[in-house]
Amino acid sequence: MYTVGTMGVDLGALVGVIVVIVSILISMTLHEAMHAYTSNYLGDDTARVLGRLTLNPLKHIDPFTTILMPVILYLAVGIPFGAAKPVPFNPNRLKYDEFGAALVGIAGPLTNLFLAVVSGFWLRFVLGFESSAITEPVLLFMIVNLSFFVFNMIPFPPLDGSRLLYALAPEPIQDVMRTIERGGITYFFIFLFFLYPFITQIIGNSVEAISSLILGVNVFL
Repeated sequence: MYTVGTMGVDLGALVGVIVVIVSILISMTLHEAMHAYTSNYLGDDTARVLGRLTLNPLKHIDPFTTILMPVILYLAVGIPFGAAKPVPFNPNRLKYDEFGAALVGIAGPLTNLFLAVVSGFWLRFVLGFESSAITEPVLLFMIVNLSFFVFNMIPFPPLDGSRLLYALAPEPIQDVMRTIERGGITYFFIFLFFLYPFITQIIGNSVEAISSLILGVNVFL
């Protein structure tokens, strides 16, 4: 059993916030760059032309949804989820039609999952769970990535999971999702406001379950 106090980090609040911010900058930069790389690979150069095929975090982060919101959530409930600036792409120029768009969508969250697995295995098989200066930051890096993975796979526009739902859902559901997308960020924040307790519970439970699987011990946030 591995208990993670306030998100599992036995560090001072300030150090914890710094680790969260650094983790987010690394994770979301790679997340968005993989969106851009995948869309470019599948035939649409929109992201590359607009300068999003880059590892420069300044091209990807949104001050509120990428930094401020996750930090506030980390301090309030210990679950630092959020999103970055969406990578623009033209679905009509992609190979494989809707499934191409789905591949672009899930490329980002899968990158976060990959980073979580690598850091978790490093902690499990190399560092061990004994307290050290690096153990807790690695654990927090893993949990940040898992939080972003689970949150961004929620099938609500403009989150990445909606692209996967587009590829699998019947036309009536796609029409509803297009209507939501036309509402822009307003519907997204309404969604977060009304379902916040439910969303945080889902993300927290999912992160605990995946963390436990990766680390081979029961993890409690």
